[in-house]
Amino acid sequence: MKKIGIVVKDQKEAIDKAKELETWLKAKGIEVLIRQNIPAPITSRECLIENIPKAPLDLSCIVVLGGDGTFLSAIRWIQDTGIPVLGVNLGGFGFLTEASVDRLFPVMEDIINDAFTTEERILLSAQVLREGEGIACQTVLNDVVVNKEALARIAHIRTYIDDDYLTTFHADGLIVATPTGSTAYSLSAGGPIIYPSLETIILTPICSFTLTNRSLILPDNVAIKIRLDERDSSVFLTFDGQVGLHVTYQDSIVIQKATHTIHMIRTPGLSYYDVLKAKLKWGGR
Repeated sequence: MKKIGIVVKDQKEAIDKAKELETWLKAKGIEVLIRQNIPAPITSRECLIENIPKAPLDLSCIVVLGGDGTFLSAIRWIQDTGIPVLGVNLGGFGFLTEASVDRLFPVMEDIINDAFTTEERILLSAQVLREGEGIACQTVLNDVVVNKEALARIAHIRTYIDDDYLTTFHADGLIVATPTGSTAYSLSAGGPIIYPSLETIILTPICSFTLTNRSLILPDNVAIKIRLDERDSSVFLTFDGQVGLHVTYQDSIVIQKATHTIHMIRTPGLSYYDVLKAKLKWGGR
């Protein structure tokens, strides 16, 4: 490996660890590119078609030092470059940043010796159309969420699968998630845990008014279209919890599997089931 990127959370502990890692890598003759992650505020701008610069193609891999939010920001930077990414947990819960910071240097030793494996994860592409014109286009690793704002009444979310009407969710909102995102907001809303390398899409209503509305697991080759009712106001659409915008009954939200995937570096000796047990406190008394 000749050049490694480090995406670091805007936090003293993470920045100090990034400097330590940079010194360690440079001593081994590896060039380092550090990108500090300063989260952009959730916004209600009309247009969210962003021209985010891609990560340089000469990076052998990217190491994320932070929490899941930092990891999601790094994925927006990687885009479709195919650069493998390792998440190191310096945040809170950390399903995406599964490697512990105390194992950072042994894991990095394996990586620079090319003794590592990756796991492919699907992403979702979401587009918002208003009167036939695209006003937002985003790619997400975890989820796209339609959610009412504070004090707003229940939302009426008409949902179509490949143009076939499915149902109208009378709920606080609707989550469209990847298997990777099944352990994020969808899980909190009662959705299932899906093994992250599977290729499926999950629909999970948030606090559904109709008790028969439950999570639905769909094949990854469908297109999901969402429309709101004219009665709905103060509804917000968010992409991976990173950016978002207000939506109305005039908008169509179309979500489908993205054309590219990401490659997550697996921590040696740590299975996904180990991650589940650790994060969800399974197996303890």
